[in-house]
Amino acid sequence: MGETILKMSGIQKYFPGVHALDNAQLEVRAGEVMALVGENGAGKSTLMKILTGIYPKDGGKIEYFGQEIEIQGPRNAQERGICIVHQELNLMQDLTVAENIFIGREPRKGPFLDQAEQNRMTDELLTSLNLHIPAKTQIKRLTVAKQQMVEIAKALSYNNTKILIMDEPSTALTTSEIEDLFKFIRQLKATGVGVIYISHRMDELKEITDRITVMRDGQYVDTVVTADTTIDQVVQMMVGRVIYEEPKNHSNVPADAEVVLEAEHLVSNDVKDVSFQLKKGEILGFAGLMGAGRTETMRLVCGADKRDGGTIKIRGREVKIHSPKEAVAAGIGYLSEDRKLFGLCLGLSVADNTALPSLEKLSGPVFVRDGEIAEATKEYVDKIRIKTPTIKTLVRSLSGGNQQKVVISKWLCRDCDVLIFDEPTKGIDVGAKSEIYKLMNQLASEGKSIIMISSELPELLRMSDRVVVMCEGRVTGELDISEATQERIMTFATRREVG
Repeated sequence: MGETILKMSGIQKYFPGVHALDNAQLEVRAGEVMALVGENGAGKSTLMKILTGIYPKDGGKIEYFGQEIEIQGPRNAQERGICIVHQELNLMQDLTVAENIFIGREPRKGPFLDQAEQNRMTDELLTSLNLHIPAKTQIKRLTVAKQQMVEIAKALSYNNTKILIMDEPSTALTTSEIEDLFKFIRQLKATGVGVIYISHRMDELKEITDRITVMRDGQYVDTVVTADTTIDQVVQMMVGRVIYEEPKNHSNVPADAEVVLEAEHLVSNDVKDVSFQLKKGEILGFAGLMGAGRTETMRLVCGADKRDGGTIKIRGREVKIHSPKEAVAAGIGYLSEDRKLFGLCLGLSVADNTALPSLEKLSGPVFVRDGEIAEATKEYVDKIRIKTPTIKTLVRSLSGGNQQKVVISKWLCRDCDVLIFDEPTKGIDVGAKSEIYKLMNQLASEGKSIIMISSELPELLRMSDRVVVMCEGRVTGELDISEATQERIMTFATRREVG
Protein backbone atom coordinates (compact mmCIF):
# COMPACT_ATOMS: atom_id res chain seq x y z
CA MET A 1 0.00 0.00 0.00
CA GLY A 2 1.22 3.47 -0.83
CA GLU A 3 0.93 6.95 0.54
CA THR A 4 -2.08 8.25 2.45
CA ILE A 5 -4.50 9.77 -0.06
CA LEU A 6 -7.29 10.75 2.28
CA LYS A 7 -7.60 11.50 5.96
CA MET A 8 -10.92 12.56 7.45
CA SER A 9 -10.77 13.42 11.15
CA GLY A 10 -13.14 14.79 13.78
CA ILE A 11 -16.01 14.94 11.27
CA GLN A 12 -19.26 16.30 12.72
CA LYS A 13 -22.68 16.40 11.10
CA TYR A 14 -25.98 17.57 12.57
CA PHE A 15 -29.51 17.25 11.26
CA PRO A 16 -32.58 18.61 13.08
CA GLY A 17 -32.71 16.68 16.33
CA VAL A 18 -29.99 14.22 15.25
CA HIS A 19 -26.23 14.21 15.81
CA ALA A 20 -25.52 12.03 12.75
CA LEU A 21 -21.70 12.05 12.93
CA ASP A 22 -19.69 12.58 16.08
CA ASN A 23 -15.92 12.70 15.65
CA ALA A 24 -15.97 10.31 12.68
CA GLN A 25 -12.72 9.50 10.92
CA LEU A 26 -11.38 7.58 7.94
CA GLU A 27 -8.01 7.06 6.27
CA VAL A 28 -7.42 5.65 2.79
CA ARG A 29 -4.09 4.79 1.22
CA ALA A 30 -3.12 4.44 -2.43
CA GLY A 31 -3.64 0.92 -3.78
CA GLU A 32 -5.69 -0.40 -0.86
CA VAL A 33 -9.27 -1.55 -0.42
CA MET A 34 -10.60 -0.03 2.78
CA ALA A 35 -13.83 -1.59 4.01
CA LEU A 36 -16.25 0.79 5.72
CA VAL A 37 -18.72 -1.19 7.81
CA GLY A 38 -21.39 -0.62 10.42
CA GLU A 39 -25.06 -1.24 11.04
CA ASN A 40 -27.69 0.71 9.13
CA GLY A 41 -27.75 4.15 10.73
CA ALA A 42 -24.08 3.92 11.79
CA GLY A 43 -23.21 6.97 9.68
CA LYS A 44 -21.43 5.36 6.71
CA SER A 45 -23.64 6.99 4.06
CA THR A 46 -23.52 10.38 5.76
CA LEU A 47 -19.72 10.26 5.89
CA MET A 48 -19.56 9.33 2.19
CA LYS A 49 -21.99 12.10 1.27
CA ILE A 50 -19.67 14.57 2.98
CA LEU A 51 -16.69 13.12 1.12
CA THR A 52 -18.49 13.38 -2.24
CA GLY A 53 -19.79 16.90 -1.59
CA ILE A 54 -23.46 16.10 -1.21
CA TYR A 55 -23.49 17.32 2.41
CA PRO A 56 -21.27 20.01 3.95
CA LYS A 57 -19.54 18.96 7.15
CA ASP A 58 -20.29 20.79 10.39
CA GLY A 59 -16.88 20.18 11.93
CA GLY A 60 -13.57 18.37 11.51
CA LYS A 61 -11.20 18.40 8.56
CA ILE A 62 -10.52 16.57 5.31
CA GLU A 63 -6.91 16.17 4.18
CA TYR A 64 -6.28 15.09 0.58
CA PHE A 65 -2.72 14.20 -0.36
CA GLY A 66 -1.61 16.00 2.79
CA GLN A 67 -3.46 19.26 2.07
CA GLU A 68 -6.59 20.35 3.96
CA ILE A 69 -9.45 20.88 1.53
CA GLU A 70 -13.10 21.91 1.46
CA ILE A 71 -15.28 19.94 -0.97
CA GLN A 72 -17.71 22.32 -2.66
CA GLY A 73 -20.25 19.90 -4.09
CA PRO A 74 -20.33 16.65 -6.10
CA ARG A 75 -18.74 18.11 -9.25
CA ASN A 76 -15.87 19.49 -7.18
CA ALA A 77 -15.35 16.04 -5.64
CA GLN A 78 -15.25 14.45 -9.10
CA GLU A 79 -12.80 17.05 -10.33
CA ARG A 80 -10.55 16.16 -7.41
CA GLY A 81 -10.72 12.47 -8.34
CA ILE A 82 -13.22 11.32 -5.70
CA CYS A 83 -15.95 9.21 -7.35
CA ILE A 84 -18.74 6.97 -6.10
CA VAL A 85 -20.62 4.00 -7.56
CA HIS A 86 -24.00 3.91 -5.81
CA GLN A 87 -25.76 0.74 -4.71
CA GLU A 88 -28.69 1.63 -6.95
CA LEU A 89 -27.32 1.99 -10.46
CA ASN A 90 -27.80 5.40 -12.09
CA LEU A 91 -27.74 4.36 -15.74
CA MET A 92 -30.22 5.22 -18.50
CA GLN A 93 -31.40 1.90 -19.86
CA ASP A 94 -32.23 3.03 -23.41
CA LEU A 95 -28.92 4.77 -24.01
CA THR A 96 -25.72 3.05 -25.11
CA VAL A 97 -22.70 2.32 -22.94
CA ALA A 98 -20.83 5.25 -24.52
CA GLU A 99 -23.75 7.65 -24.10
CA ASN A 100 -24.05 6.76 -20.41
CA ILE A 101 -20.34 7.13 -19.70
CA PHE A 102 -19.92 10.53 -21.32
CA ILE A 103 -23.37 12.05 -20.79
CA GLY A 104 -22.99 15.78 -20.23
CA ARG A 105 -19.35 15.63 -21.42
CA GLU A 106 -19.85 14.47 -25.01
CA PRO A 107 -17.09 15.24 -27.55
CA ARG A 108 -18.26 17.62 -30.26
CA LYS A 109 -17.49 18.34 -33.86
CA GLY A 110 -18.56 21.93 -34.26
CA PRO A 111 -22.15 22.26 -32.99
CA PHE A 112 -22.78 18.50 -33.29
CA LEU A 113 -22.08 15.54 -31.05
CA ASP A 114 -19.20 13.44 -32.33
CA GLN A 115 -20.58 9.95 -31.74
CA ALA A 116 -17.73 8.23 -33.55
CA GLU A 117 -15.19 9.88 -31.25
CA GLN A 118 -17.36 9.14 -28.21
CA ASN A 119 -17.49 5.46 -29.15
CA ARG A 120 -13.72 5.43 -29.79
CA MET A 121 -13.02 6.99 -26.38
CA THR A 122 -15.34 4.48 -24.73
CA ASP A 123 -13.71 1.49 -26.42
CA GLU A 124 -10.29 2.81 -25.42
CA LEU A 125 -11.41 3.27 -21.80
CA LEU A 126 -13.03 -0.16 -21.55
CA THR A 127 -10.03 -1.85 -23.18
CA SER A 128 -7.70 -0.19 -20.67
CA LEU A 129 -9.87 -1.67 -17.91
CA ASN A 130 -9.94 -5.12 -19.57
CA LEU A 131 -13.71 -4.84 -20.03
CA HIS A 132 -15.02 -6.42 -23.22
CA ILE A 133 -18.25 -4.47 -23.66
CA PRO A 134 -19.08 -2.85 -27.04
CA ALA A 135 -19.53 0.93 -26.74
CA LYS A 136 -22.69 0.87 -28.86
CA THR A 137 -24.53 -1.68 -26.69
CA GLN A 138 -27.75 -0.50 -25.04
CA ILE A 139 -27.48 -0.65 -21.26
CA LYS A 140 -30.69 -2.66 -20.91
CA ARG A 141 -29.09 -5.49 -22.90
CA LEU A 142 -26.34 -5.95 -20.31
CA THR A 143 -26.43 -8.10 -17.19
CA VAL A 144 -26.51 -6.34 -13.84
CA ALA A 145 -22.84 -7.23 -13.37
CA LYS A 146 -21.87 -5.67 -16.70
CA GLN A 147 -23.95 -2.57 -15.85
CA GLN A 148 -22.01 -2.35 -12.59
CA MET A 149 -18.76 -2.41 -14.58
CA VAL A 150 -20.07 0.40 -16.80
CA GLU A 151 -20.84 2.46 -13.68
CA ILE A 152 -17.27 1.92 -12.50
CA ALA A 153 -15.89 2.79 -15.94
CA LYS A 154 -17.97 5.96 -15.90
CA ALA A 155 -16.45 6.93 -12.56
CA LEU A 156 -12.96 6.24 -13.89
CA SER A 157 -13.60 8.13 -17.14
CA TYR A 158 -12.75 11.38 -15.37
CA ASN A 159 -9.11 10.28 -15.87
CA ASN A 160 -7.89 11.45 -12.49
CA THR A 161 -9.77 9.09 -10.17
CA LYS A 162 -7.79 8.59 -6.98
CA ILE A 163 -10.56 7.34 -4.67
CA LEU A 164 -13.43 5.11 -5.78
CA ILE A 165 -16.29 4.53 -3.33
CA MET A 166 -18.26 1.33 -3.96
CA ASP A 167 -21.55 1.11 -2.07
CA GLU A 168 -22.80 -2.49 -1.77
CA PRO A 169 -21.44 -3.39 -5.23
CA SER A 170 -22.13 -7.13 -4.97
CA THR A 171 -25.76 -7.02 -3.77
CA ALA A 172 -27.33 -8.04 -7.09
CA LEU A 173 -24.48 -10.19 -8.41
CA THR A 174 -24.09 -13.96 -8.70
CA THR A 175 -21.07 -15.77 -7.28
CA SER A 176 -19.24 -15.81 -10.63
CA GLU A 177 -20.05 -12.15 -11.23
CA ILE A 178 -18.67 -11.26 -7.79
CA GLU A 179 -15.44 -13.03 -8.73
CA ASP A 180 -15.25 -10.85 -11.87
CA LEU A 181 -15.88 -7.76 -9.76
CA PHE A 182 -13.09 -8.66 -7.34
CA LYS A 183 -10.70 -9.29 -10.22
CA PHE A 184 -11.53 -5.81 -11.52
CA ILE A 185 -11.01 -4.24 -8.09
CA ARG A 186 -7.56 -5.84 -7.88
CA GLN A 187 -6.71 -4.27 -11.24
CA LEU A 188 -7.70 -0.87 -9.83
CA LYS A 189 -5.50 -1.44 -6.78
CA ALA A 190 -2.54 -2.13 -9.03
CA THR A 191 -2.95 1.33 -10.61
CA GLY A 192 -2.81 3.01 -7.18
CA VAL A 193 -6.52 3.82 -6.83
CA GLY A 194 -7.78 3.74 -3.23
CA VAL A 195 -11.10 1.89 -2.94
CA ILE A 196 -13.63 2.46 -0.15
CA TYR A 197 -15.73 -0.71 -0.07
CA ILE A 198 -19.07 -0.61 1.76
CA SER A 199 -20.72 -3.99 2.26
CA HIS A 200 -22.96 -5.89 4.66
CA ARG A 201 -21.61 -9.20 3.36
CA MET A 202 -19.05 -10.07 5.97
CA ASP A 203 -17.57 -12.99 4.03
CA GLU A 204 -16.42 -10.61 1.29
CA LEU A 205 -14.24 -8.56 3.61
CA LYS A 206 -11.60 -11.27 4.06
CA GLU A 207 -11.37 -11.84 0.32
CA ILE A 208 -11.05 -8.33 -1.07
CA THR A 209 -10.17 -5.78 1.65
CA ASP A 210 -6.85 -4.76 3.21
CA ARG A 211 -8.17 -2.85 6.23
CA ILE A 212 -11.57 -2.39 7.87
CA THR A 213 -12.92 0.79 9.46
CA VAL A 214 -15.87 0.21 11.79
CA MET A 215 -18.52 2.80 12.69
CA ARG A 216 -21.31 2.61 15.26
CA ASP A 217 -23.99 5.20 16.10
CA GLY A 218 -22.26 7.92 14.06
CA GLN A 219 -18.90 7.42 15.77
CA TYR A 220 -15.59 5.91 14.75
CA VAL A 221 -14.90 2.62 16.55
CA ASP A 222 -11.62 1.30 15.14
CA THR A 223 -9.58 0.48 12.04
CA VAL A 224 -8.09 -3.01 11.84
CA VAL A 225 -5.95 -4.99 9.42
CA THR A 226 -8.21 -7.51 7.72
CA ALA A 227 -5.70 -10.36 7.80
CA ASP A 228 -5.22 -9.97 11.56
CA THR A 229 -8.91 -9.81 12.50
CA THR A 230 -11.75 -12.33 12.58
CA ILE A 231 -15.16 -11.55 11.17
CA ASP A 232 -16.69 -12.25 14.59
CA GLN A 233 -14.51 -9.48 16.04
CA VAL A 234 -15.62 -7.09 13.30
CA VAL A 235 -19.28 -7.91 13.91
CA GLN A 236 -18.89 -7.39 17.66
CA MET A 237 -17.33 -3.97 17.03
CA MET A 238 -20.22 -3.09 14.70
CA VAL A 239 -23.06 -3.98 17.02
CA GLY A 240 -21.44 -3.70 20.43
CA ARG A 241 -22.47 -7.22 21.32
CA VAL A 242 -21.78 -10.82 20.33
CA ILE A 243 -24.11 -12.16 17.64
CA TYR A 244 -24.23 -15.90 17.11
CA GLU A 245 -26.89 -17.64 15.09
CA GLU A 246 -27.31 -21.29 16.07
CA PRO A 247 -27.22 -23.37 12.85
CA LYS A 248 -30.37 -25.42 12.27
CA ASN A 249 -29.63 -29.14 11.97
CA HIS A 250 -33.16 -30.51 12.17
CA SER A 251 -36.64 -29.39 11.22
CA ASN A 252 -38.91 -27.96 13.91
CA VAL A 253 -42.03 -28.98 11.99
CA PRO A 254 -43.89 -32.21 12.92
CA ALA A 255 -44.07 -34.77 10.11
CA ASP A 256 -47.88 -34.70 10.27
CA ALA A 257 -48.19 -30.89 10.30
CA GLU A 258 -51.05 -29.46 8.26
CA VAL A 259 -50.27 -28.47 4.66
CA VAL A 260 -51.23 -24.81 4.53
CA LEU A 261 -50.25 -23.97 0.94
CA GLU A 262 -49.88 -26.31 -2.01
CA ALA A 263 -48.80 -25.31 -5.51
CA GLU A 264 -49.23 -27.88 -8.26
CA HIS A 265 -47.71 -27.74 -11.76
CA LEU A 266 -47.34 -23.96 -11.95
CA VAL A 267 -46.45 -22.80 -15.45
CA SER A 268 -45.56 -19.47 -17.06
CA ASN A 269 -42.89 -18.16 -19.44
CA ASP A 270 -40.26 -18.43 -16.70
CA VAL A 271 -41.71 -21.25 -14.57
CA LYS A 272 -41.73 -24.83 -15.85
CA ASP A 273 -44.11 -27.18 -14.00
CA VAL A 274 -43.25 -26.20 -10.41
CA SER A 275 -44.92 -27.96 -7.46
CA PHE A 276 -44.30 -27.66 -3.72
CA GLN A 277 -46.01 -27.84 -0.32
CA LEU A 278 -45.73 -25.52 2.69
CA LYS A 279 -46.68 -26.77 6.15
CA LYS A 280 -47.99 -24.91 9.18
CA GLY A 281 -45.15 -23.37 11.22
CA GLU A 282 -42.58 -24.18 8.55
CA ILE A 283 -39.83 -22.03 7.05
CA LEU A 284 -39.43 -23.34 3.50
CA GLY A 285 -36.27 -22.10 1.82
CA PHE A 286 -36.02 -21.57 -1.93
CA ALA A 287 -32.49 -21.73 -3.34
CA GLY A 288 -31.09 -21.25 -6.83
CA LEU A 289 -28.81 -19.07 -8.89
CA MET A 290 -29.96 -15.75 -10.36
CA GLY A 291 -32.57 -16.44 -13.05
CA ALA A 292 -33.58 -19.80 -11.55
CA GLY A 293 -37.23 -18.74 -11.38
CA ARG A 294 -37.70 -18.48 -7.61
CA THR A 295 -39.16 -14.96 -7.58
CA GLU A 296 -41.16 -15.68 -10.73
CA THR A 297 -42.74 -18.70 -9.00
CA MET A 298 -43.75 -16.66 -5.98
CA ARG A 299 -45.17 -13.91 -8.19
CA LEU A 300 -47.47 -16.56 -9.66
CA VAL A 301 -48.50 -17.67 -6.19
CA CYS A 302 -49.41 -14.14 -5.14
CA GLY A 303 -51.10 -13.22 -8.43
CA ALA A 304 -48.59 -10.59 -9.51
CA ASP A 305 -47.93 -12.39 -12.83
CA LYS A 306 -50.26 -14.32 -15.14
CA ARG A 307 -50.30 -18.07 -14.61
CA ASP A 308 -50.54 -20.22 -17.76
CA GLY A 309 -51.28 -23.40 -15.85
CA GLY A 310 -51.37 -25.09 -12.47
CA THR A 311 -53.39 -24.80 -9.28
CA ILE A 312 -52.95 -23.28 -5.83
CA LYS A 313 -54.59 -24.75 -2.76
CA ILE A 314 -55.01 -23.25 0.71
CA ARG A 315 -55.58 -25.95 3.35
CA GLY A 316 -56.62 -28.41 0.66
CA ARG A 317 -59.09 -26.11 -1.07
CA GLU A 318 -58.29 -24.74 -4.52
CA VAL A 319 -58.29 -20.94 -4.65
CA LYS A 320 -58.43 -18.63 -7.64
CA ILE A 321 -55.64 -16.08 -7.37
CA HIS A 322 -55.38 -13.70 -10.32
CA SER A 323 -54.17 -10.60 -8.49
CA PRO A 324 -52.26 -9.62 -5.33
CA LYS A 325 -55.54 -8.47 -3.82
CA GLU A 326 -56.95 -11.99 -4.18
CA ALA A 327 -53.75 -13.43 -2.67
CA VAL A 328 -54.10 -11.16 0.36
CA ALA A 329 -57.75 -12.19 0.71
CA ALA A 330 -56.53 -15.82 0.73
CA GLY A 331 -54.11 -15.02 3.55
CA ILE A 332 -50.88 -14.72 1.53
CA GLY A 333 -48.53 -11.76 2.11
CA TYR A 334 -45.59 -11.12 -0.21
CA LEU A 335 -42.48 -9.24 0.93
CA SER A 336 -40.79 -8.25 -2.32
CA GLU A 337 -37.05 -8.35 -2.91
CA ASP A 338 -37.27 -4.65 -3.82
CA ARG A 339 -39.00 -3.28 -0.73
CA LYS A 340 -38.64 0.33 -1.87
CA LEU A 341 -40.29 -0.24 -5.25
CA PHE A 342 -42.93 -2.87 -4.42
CA GLY A 343 -43.15 -3.13 -0.64
CA LEU A 344 -43.44 0.41 0.67
CA CYS A 345 -44.81 3.86 -0.05
CA LEU A 346 -41.70 5.77 0.96
CA GLY A 347 -43.51 9.12 1.12
CA LEU A 348 -46.05 7.82 3.63
CA SER A 349 -45.66 7.28 7.36
CA VAL A 350 -44.98 4.08 9.27
CA ALA A 351 -48.64 4.03 10.32
CA ASP A 352 -49.97 4.55 6.78
CA ASN A 353 -47.77 1.77 5.39
CA THR A 354 -48.75 -0.62 8.18
CA ALA A 355 -52.43 0.00 7.59
CA LEU A 356 -52.50 -0.17 3.77
CA PRO A 357 -53.46 -3.85 3.31
CA SER A 358 -55.98 -3.64 6.18
CA LEU A 359 -57.87 -0.46 5.33
CA GLU A 360 -61.10 -2.37 4.84
CA LYS A 361 -61.14 -3.48 8.48
CA LEU A 362 -59.69 -0.18 9.77
CA SER A 363 -62.19 2.04 7.94
CA GLY A 364 -65.80 2.90 8.41
CA PRO A 365 -68.28 3.51 5.59
CA VAL A 366 -66.86 7.00 5.03
CA PHE A 367 -63.78 7.68 7.17
CA VAL A 368 -60.58 5.88 8.06
CA ARG A 369 -60.42 5.17 11.81
CA ASP A 370 -57.12 6.88 12.65
CA GLY A 371 -57.22 5.85 16.28
CA GLU A 372 -57.40 2.16 15.41
CA ILE A 373 -54.60 2.54 12.85
CA ALA A 374 -52.40 4.22 15.46
CA GLU A 375 -53.19 1.52 18.02
CA ALA A 376 -52.44 -1.31 15.57
CA THR A 377 -49.22 0.33 14.38
CA LYS A 378 -47.94 0.89 17.92
CA GLU A 379 -48.61 -2.79 18.68
CA TYR A 380 -46.36 -3.94 15.83
CA VAL A 381 -43.74 -1.24 16.36
CA ASP A 382 -43.36 -2.62 19.88
CA LYS A 383 -43.69 -6.29 18.92
CA ILE A 384 -41.02 -6.33 16.24
CA ARG A 385 -38.98 -3.42 17.63
CA ILE A 386 -39.15 -0.96 14.75
CA LYS A 387 -36.79 1.93 15.51
CA THR A 388 -38.71 5.04 14.52
CA PRO A 389 -39.11 8.43 16.25
CA THR A 390 -42.91 8.19 15.92
CA ILE A 391 -45.45 6.21 13.94
CA LYS A 392 -45.93 9.35 11.82
CA THR A 393 -42.30 9.31 10.66
CA LEU A 394 -41.93 8.89 6.88
CA VAL A 395 -40.67 5.44 5.98
CA ARG A 396 -38.01 6.85 3.62
CA SER A 397 -36.12 8.22 6.64
CA LEU A 398 -35.75 4.79 8.31
CA SER A 399 -32.79 2.44 7.92
CA GLY A 400 -33.06 -0.54 5.56
CA GLY A 401 -33.59 -3.00 8.38
CA ASN A 402 -36.39 -0.94 9.90
CA GLN A 403 -38.00 -0.45 6.49
CA GLN A 404 -38.05 -4.23 6.16
CA LYS A 405 -39.74 -4.49 9.55
CA VAL A 406 -42.43 -2.04 8.42
CA VAL A 407 -43.15 -4.33 5.44
CA ILE A 408 -43.47 -7.24 7.85
CA SER A 409 -45.70 -5.23 10.19
CA LYS A 410 -48.24 -4.49 7.46
CA TRP A 411 -48.70 -8.20 6.71
CA LEU A 412 -48.88 -9.07 10.38
CA CYS A 413 -51.53 -6.39 10.80
CA ARG A 414 -53.42 -8.02 7.90
CA ASP A 415 -53.02 -11.33 9.76
CA CYS A 416 -51.67 -13.32 6.80
CA ASP A 417 -51.04 -16.99 7.55
CA VAL A 418 -48.54 -17.41 4.69
CA LEU A 419 -45.65 -14.97 4.38
CA ILE A 420 -43.34 -15.01 1.36
CA PHE A 421 -39.99 -13.36 2.16
CA ASP A 422 -38.01 -12.60 -1.02
CA GLU A 423 -34.36 -11.86 -0.06
CA PRO A 424 -35.46 -10.67 3.42
CA THR A 425 -32.03 -9.43 4.53
CA LYS A 426 -30.82 -7.91 1.27
CA GLY A 427 -28.91 -4.70 1.94
CA ILE A 428 -29.29 -4.74 5.72
CA ASP A 429 -26.60 -5.09 8.36
CA VAL A 430 -25.71 -8.06 10.55
CA GLY A 431 -27.50 -6.69 13.61
CA ALA A 432 -30.73 -6.12 11.69
CA LYS A 433 -30.31 -9.53 10.04
CA SER A 434 -30.19 -11.16 13.44
CA GLU A 435 -33.40 -9.41 14.45
CA ILE A 436 -35.14 -10.45 11.21
CA TYR A 437 -34.06 -14.06 11.80
CA LYS A 438 -35.41 -14.03 15.35
CA LEU A 439 -38.66 -12.50 14.14
CA MET A 440 -39.09 -15.14 11.43
CA ASN A 441 -38.46 -17.94 13.93
CA GLN A 442 -40.93 -16.34 16.33
CA LEU A 443 -43.60 -16.11 13.62
CA ALA A 444 -43.05 -19.76 12.68
CA SER A 445 -43.35 -20.80 16.34
CA GLU A 446 -46.66 -18.92 16.48
CA GLY A 447 -47.99 -20.98 13.57
CA LYS A 448 -47.28 -18.68 10.63
CA SER A 449 -45.90 -20.41 7.52
CA ILE A 450 -42.96 -18.78 5.73
CA ILE A 451 -41.39 -19.16 2.30
CA MET A 452 -37.93 -17.62 2.19
CA ILE A 453 -36.06 -16.93 -1.05
CA SER A 454 -32.40 -16.21 -0.42
CA SER A 455 -29.22 -16.08 -2.48
CA GLU A 456 -27.13 -16.52 0.67
CA LEU A 457 -26.66 -20.24 1.29
CA PRO A 458 -25.58 -19.82 4.96
CA GLU A 459 -28.83 -17.92 5.55
CA LEU A 460 -30.91 -20.71 4.01
CA LEU A 461 -29.10 -23.35 6.05
CA ARG A 462 -29.55 -21.32 9.23
CA MET A 463 -33.27 -20.65 8.82
CA SER A 464 -34.95 -23.35 6.72
CA ASP A 465 -36.75 -26.52 7.78
CA ARG A 466 -36.65 -27.71 4.16
CA VAL A 467 -34.93 -26.32 1.07
CA VAL A 468 -36.42 -26.42 -2.43
CA VAL A 469 -33.80 -25.87 -5.14
CA MET A 470 -34.56 -24.46 -8.60
CA CYS A 471 -32.65 -24.17 -11.86
CA GLU A 472 -33.90 -22.58 -15.09
CA GLY A 473 -37.52 -22.45 -13.96
CA ARG A 474 -37.72 -26.01 -12.62
CA VAL A 475 -37.51 -27.63 -9.20
CA THR A 476 -34.39 -29.76 -9.39
CA GLY A 477 -34.18 -30.90 -5.79
CA GLU A 478 -35.66 -30.80 -2.30
CA LEU A 479 -33.68 -31.33 0.90
CA ASP A 480 -34.62 -31.66 4.55
CA ILE A 481 -32.41 -29.34 6.56
CA SER A 482 -30.82 -32.33 8.29
CA GLU A 483 -29.30 -33.42 4.96
CA ALA A 484 -28.74 -30.01 3.34
CA THR A 485 -25.24 -28.65 2.72
CA GLN A 486 -23.95 -25.83 0.54
CA GLU A 487 -22.41 -28.40 -1.79
CA ARG A 488 -25.64 -30.40 -2.21
CA ILE A 489 -27.69 -27.25 -2.79
CA MET A 490 -25.23 -26.02 -5.45
CA THR A 491 -25.31 -29.42 -7.16
CA PHE A 492 -29.08 -29.11 -7.57
CA ALA A 493 -28.85 -25.38 -8.42
CA THR A 494 -26.66 -26.15 -11.42
CA ARG A 495 -28.59 -29.21 -12.59
CA ARG A 496 -30.33 -28.22 -15.80
CA GLU A 497 -32.77 -31.13 -15.79
CA VAL A 498 -34.70 -32.87 -13.04
CA GLY A 499 -33.34 -36.28 -12.22
